[in-house]
Amino acid sequence: MYAIIDDSGTQFRVQEGDELQVDLRDTDAGSNITFDRVVLVGGGEKTLVGQPFVEGASVSAEIVKESKGPKLEIYKFKKRKKARRHVGHRQQYLTVRITGITA
Repeated sequence: MYAIIDDSGTQFRVQEGDELQVDLRDTDAGSNITFDRVVLVGGGEKTLVGQPFVEGASVSAEIVKESKGPKLEIYKFKKRKKARRHVGHRQQYLTVRITGITA
């Protein structure tokens, strides 16, 4: 069984046992989190498609750890003006493991 969930404007296709990175929340490692915004549930005897979300469907997950994404470096440069600017950014994520899908 699989599901498509919506979290912070991003859709993920998940199955039990999958690990994915979602936006950082103020929670502890080892605790559980529930995604209620389920767009589609499939893989069983019938497929449930939401309008926009499936009623009564949820995906539960366990928080594994906090992690960081790749470092992005932005350089701005204007020729012949001695104008240079360097900005770096590294997004923080929450790594979760999917433990169950209920429809």
